[in-house]
Formats: sequence, structure tokens, C-alpha cells
Amino acid sequence: MTEEIAEVKACAGCGVKLQMEHADKLGYVPAQALDRSPIICQRCFRMKNYNESSGITLDHNDFLKLLSHVGHTKSLVVNIVDIFDFEGTLISGLPRFVGDNPIVLVVNKIDLLPKVTNYNRIVNWIRKQASEFGLKVVEVVLCSAKLNMGFDRVIKALDEHRDGRDIYVVGATNVGKSTLINRLIRDYSDLESELTTSQYPGTTLDLVKIPMDDGTFIIDTPGIVYPHRLTELVSKQDLTTLMPDKVVKPVVFQLNEKQTIFFGSFVRFDFIQGARQSFTFYVSNAITPHRTKLERADELYAEHKGVMLAPPTLEALELLPKLNKVPVRIPKGKIYDVSISGLGWIKVNSDSGADLAIHVPKGVKVAVREAMI
Repeated sequence: MTEEIAEVKACAGCGVKLQMEHADKLGYVPAQALDRSPIICQRCFRMKNYNESSGITLDHNDFLKLLSHVGHTKSLVVNIVDIFDFEGTLISGLPRFVGDNPIVLVVNKIDLLPKVTNYNRIVNWIRKQASEFGLKVVEVVLCSAKLNMGFDRVIKALDEHRDGRDIYVVGATNVGKSTLINRLIRDYSDLESELTTSQYPGTTLDLVKIPMDDGTFIIDTPGIVYPHRLTELVSKQDLTTLMPDKVVKPVVFQLNEKQTIFFGSFVRFDFIQGARQSFTFYVSNAITPHRTKLERADELYAEHKGVMLAPPTLEALELLPKLNKVPVRIPKGKIYDVSISGLGWIKVNSDSGADLAIHVPKGVKVAVREAMI
């Protein structure tokens, strides 16, 4: 197989040198893809078959290099994140590169949260979480790009903190960055028609500078691809299933220890040890959970993955990394969430603690945090 790569050398899609060793590096091609003709790298394959658009994308490190000059400018940085994948979309290394420039944290997709949500509590929770990530922000603004909620407040926040500065807009893929950019163009610039026809080639990994009426610029940065997000690994069809498009109705399970919940074949949740307690699952309601005993979980997965335990299909499952077991210990005394990047989160409702295991495609981020709701 390596001889076949040496023969081909370059990806037929983007021209990058092909390699099989590092899945998180440019040019990676999995062994099963060597049968395709022409041979293309995993990034090109995903752009062609999975992503909603062939948007401009960078990995985290390349993105931060691109921003390395921002600390020497007078700018306002707008970091847009997804409330449904907060840990997975927050740019934790940002402060090292932006210097003393202020950061406004725009939190999108609040329309997915239950209608009884206390938004003031959510803002306080976000501020605390961002601070723990080392991200000091001058303001947190909640919004919904889909429903056009909160964008007036976003514009007001930028007016308050901009002070004649350029605006850098940064964010991961699929967080609603393009919607925000288009709204900024509408409010600050008269070049919308030029932008949509000539400024988005979708191929260059560079900055796009949009002139504002006062002589400063909106700088649109490439969307960052984070391989630790499940939503970056799945097909376009499964992406629409994983990403909720309406208010999520939490699903509550009363579980005894040694019980398992499957979410299709994407994620497996094991309650290994602890007192009987309830777990609230905040995930897309398009995915039907399946409960079983822990002792039967391996057998059930082997026999029914991609069929009864779907999505994804068996064919799509073969393109995902194998499930990897992540042990999680929930300490006593507080209510915690277990977040699974790209799927959602599980609220552990008891303060008596629990030993869990979360099985996710290898590399997907699992984190324990103070409960959001």
C-alpha cells in the first residue's frame, strides 16, 4: 500500500503530498481509500462528499499561525461558538495571539435550548467556562443565526467595543460564522454583492478583508476544522441528523449501574458503578437512544451496528474511526455534564457521583464540566 502511495505521491484533488501515518495532518489517506481512482486525500474526500460547502478550512495550529500578527494590530476579535458544542468550538489558544485586543464571544444556536432556559444563568456559565479556558472576554452575546435572534445585540456590542478598530471574525466550521459575516456586511459595508460574487473562492487558506464604510475592515478568517468534533467526521446526511434544527427535548433515563445507552452506532454510554440515578441526555431528537444491559452491549453492537443501531449505516460506519473507550468519573457533591463534542451532553442529575465509560470514535473530545442547565 505504501508503494502505491509512493507511486501516486500527490492528491488528485488538492495536490498535497499523500501520507498514511498521521490522520490529523494534511495529505492523510486511509488504507481503504487506495482502491479509489483517482486517489484523493481524506480532506478533499470530505469536502467533496460530506461538508455542506467546500468552505475555506484550516486546522487549529495553522489557523493560530495565520492570526499571529493580530496582537500587533488595533482590532476587535469576534469569536463565534456553538452553544450545543461549546467545548468543541471554543478557540482556547486565542489569547496568546490577539494580545491586548478585546474579544467578544458570540454564542450561536441558543434556539436549540429548552424554552424554560434562564439565559442570564447561561451567560454567567459561559463566562466562567471561557475563563477556565484562559479566554477573557469583554462581552458574551447569545444569538440564533437561524432565527435572527440577538443580532441587534451583537451589533450593539461591536459598536460599544470597536473604537475604530478592524473586526476579526473567527470560529470553527458549522458554527454560523457566514451568517454573522453577512449581517456585519449589511450593517457596516455596501459591498455585499461584490463579496458574494468574487471573495469566496473556497480554495485559498487565507484572510478575506471586507472594507467598512469608515475605512476599517471586517476580516473573515477561514473556518477551523477540529477533528475532535464528531460533526467533522460524519457524512453530510448524518451531519443533518447530529445537528439539531429545532428545540431539543431532553431525554431522561433512570438507570441502575451496569446499564448502557447507545446513540445509533456513533456513541455508547455505560453507567458502570454508582447509586441508581437519572441522566438527562441533550442530543438531537433525530437520534433514537437504545438501552441495554452492560453485559450485552458488546454483543449488541457487533450484531446490530449500522442497522438497528443507526445512524450511521454500516457502510458509513466503516469510514469512521473505531469506537474508543473513555473512562469518566463524576465526583460527588455537584451536578455535572459530560459533553461529547458534536453530539451534545449528558447531565448527571445526582450529586452522589458515578463511574461512567463513554465510547466515541477515536479522537472525539469528551469533557466533564459544571452543569450548564
